[in-house]
Amino acid sequence: MGNLYAPRYEVFLNFRGKDVRKTFLDHLYKALCDVGINVFRDDDELPRGEDISRSLHEAIEESKISLVVFSKNYASSKWCLNELVKILECKENLGHLIIPIFYDVDPSEVRRQTGLIGDSLAKHESNSSSEQLRKWRAALTAVASLSGFHLQSNG
Repeated sequence: MGNLYAPRYEVFLNFRGKDVRKTFLDHLYKALCDVGINVFRDDDELPRGEDISRSLHEAIEESKISLVVFSKNYASSKWCLNELVKILECKENLGHLIIPIFYDVDPSEVRRQTGLIGDSLAKHESNSSSEQLRKWRAALTAVASLSGFHLQSNG
């Protein structure tokens, strides 16, 4: 566990790779790094063979800010949803700052779990506990209710 008073990362990026990794996220990551911000992005930072869940949880705890990039297929990833629950816990318990970015998805769809977000959650119902679904839905609503940025792709 890292020292909570001296965060290892300034920013933790939470995103659905297949939606944004090679487009928006690469540009955002480069821009943050170019101005000297220490950023955790899972495809760069995790050592091979390490327990991903534990490593991700530690990286979230050891960050000051989480940028949550909601996209059309965000809720189809249990990893994204589990990270989101942990991010929200860190906000509540450690004063972690969360900045949501809505990329090609309407904030109200995330907040209310309608459209593709709702469809993705419905697909998880058969292989997820009701408690897990409740946590995911609560985290989506809470984080999507925060002030953030709404972006549309150009293509």
